[in-house]
Amino acid sequence: MSMPFYVSPEQLMKDRADFARKGIARGRSVAVVRYADGVLFCSENPSAALHKISEIYDRIAFAAVGRYNEFESLRIAGVRLADMRGYSYDRRDVTGRGLANAYAQTLGSIFSSGGEKPYEIEIFVAEVGDSVEDDQVFRLTFDGQVVEEHDFAVMGGAAESVTAYLRERYAPGMSRDEALRLAAAALGHSESGHRDVPPGDLEVAVLDRTRTQDRKFRRVPLATLREVLPETAASTSSSPSSGAVASTSPEIAPGEVPPDTEPPVAP
Repeated sequence: MSMPFYVSPEQLMKDRADFARKGIARGRSVAVVRYADGVLFCSENPSAALHKISEIYDRIAFAAVGRYNEFESLRIAGVRLADMRGYSYDRRDVTGRGLANAYAQTLGSIFSSGGEKPYEIEIFVAEVGDSVEDDQVFRLTFDGQVVEEHDFAVMGGAAESVTAYLRERYAPGMSRDEALRLAAAALGHSESGHRDVPPGDLEVAVLDRTRTQDRKFRRVPLATLREVLPETAASTSSSPSSGAVASTSPEIAPGEVPPDTEPPVAP
């Protein structure tokens, strides 16, 4: 009779964590920056069909990095949970903290289960309040840990380099345009050097507390990005190679790994 293969629980958890971290590091970075009137999300995402930043509820937004099919299923589950809770009780009972805890339970259960691989994703859940002090940003890791972030945060890709860039230049009370310029510049910063990310390759959205509607989420259109980032727009129009990279992005069929999980294409 053959003896079963044995792996210690510590080694098993370490291997699963290393596996998830490698998958997340292959994705392009997502940056969250708090500014005077809300919270700004910025990510390099050349795909026009797949969104890494989305609305969950009136004042709550969701951003993720990693495998698209995995974090999209969690986003849909979060929307359903928020709608059900708001319908059954009150819309004010739907909070970012409650959604973050629900996501943490799901991610923790998947990570500790031996029957399936861990999710190769990290998630931001942000909620905008009536004042700057009421804003909340939660970061959820692949193993279900929840961390409340302040001022700014980055996940995926060259997260350490982008975070270091933001730490040196971030100032509280920035305007939306200042936060956008800072986030876009930070996403182009890495250990190998600095590059300008074309506005057409950016996905940007905000939770804006100054909106009169109950829904505070709004995507920033490409025309606004070109106005706020004139230097990057100029470099894009004069560089044929950047257009070639954007036009050759492959289409992704359902169930396949999206461009977000592939290594960034060198300019």
